[in-house]
Amino acid sequence: MDISVVIPLYNEEESLPELYSWIERVMNENGFTYEVIFVNDGSTDGSWSVIERLSKQSPCVRGIKFRRNYGKSPALHCGFARAEGDVVITMDADLQDSPDEIPELYRMIKDEGYDLVSGYKKKRYDPLSKTIPTKLFNATARKISGIKNLHDFNCGLKAYNRDVVKNIEVYGEMHRYIPYLAKNAGFNKIGEKVVRHRARKYGKTKFGLNRFFNGYLDLITLWFLSSFGRKPMHVFGFLGTIMFLIGFIAAAILGIDKLCALAQGVPQRLVTDSPYFYIALTMMIIGTQLFLTGFVGDLISRTSTNRNDYLIAAEIKGGGNDNNAKAQ
Repeated sequence: MDISVVIPLYNEEESLPELYSWIERVMNENGFTYEVIFVNDGSTDGSWSVIERLSKQSPCVRGIKFRRNYGKSPALHCGFARAEGDVVITMDADLQDSPDEIPELYRMIKDEGYDLVSGYKKKRYDPLSKTIPTKLFNATARKISGIKNLHDFNCGLKAYNRDVVKNIEVYGEMHRYIPYLAKNAGFNKIGEKVVRHRARKYGKTKFGLNRFFNGYLDLITLWFLSSFGRKPMHVFGFLGTIMFLIGFIAAAILGIDKLCALAQGVPQRLVTDSPYFYIALTMMIIGTQLFLTGFVGDLISRTSTNRNDYLIAAEIKGGGNDNNAKAQ
């Protein structure tokens, strides 16, 4: 199979028929073999009914239905796990991403050898309240990730070599940083393509300013994991050792000063009367805690975590032959 199109969605029933019709036309015009995987992220409208109807009309449509709203990252995670195409395309379901971009994205992966190609919505139809924070967010992401050629990390329209999606974990809200995840997994040929941004036609945006705050926290987490995730003892153990030694030396100096004063018969206040004693003691305690944190972190890093625990209510394949519910 040439292409798998993974589309996470939440309450997009109006746009789905038009979106699939558009994808189908593009695929047929270019002679691609394909599948379209709709991941219904706990929608409360009629999105799942639309997906069921589309799957009965076309064997190329697959659907995944979550029992509740988990978020875009879990939706992509499950879609990636089921994708069978040589090239995997992701796009949003709100018709702001154009399926006409698919052939060129496919060509860049197959002919130019890119591991990942990210869309860049150079001209956007968004309010300033969204575009300005987006620019700041992307500038920070470029700096921390070291991927200097990407201008729009969070663009939903991306293309991947199949090996990429099968070897990265997209969890929490890490969908914003898939290029960074791919780079950390060893997929270094990451490109960018200017794509058309369309104004929203149906429904309302799910955008919220809180995503930028969460995004920065996720970026810090990802940076730390990529730098020290497999060697937490190197950072926590080092900091803990330094703090403990400083506290120990400070306490020793206080003790030696007290002993010297006693030997010379000079009146000296109790060591515990000095605030420096408690500062030194606190540093020793914090240092010990940091060291133990690094030790426990090292033990945990040697165990594999299973994040594939999203409850799926139902899953269907094209032709309407497989409507059995699955749970994970």
